[in-house]
Amino acid sequence: MAKKGNRVQVILECTEQKETGVPGMSRYITTKNKKNTTERLELQKFNPFLKKYTLHKEIK
Repeated sequence: MAKKGNRVQVILECTEQKETGVPGMSRYITTKNKKNTTERLELQKFNPFLKKYTLHKEIK
């Protein structure tokens, strides 16, 4: 039987990548508890294309 829970998978996408025009897109997949965290996630993650830590925001 499948588990019923509040955790959902979300995709985090780099916000600075589009502005710079560098090819490629930095994305990460993570999970969050939709009951405790109703707003969209924003985390500092490493972007291998820009070679630095950038802000990644949750996309739908």
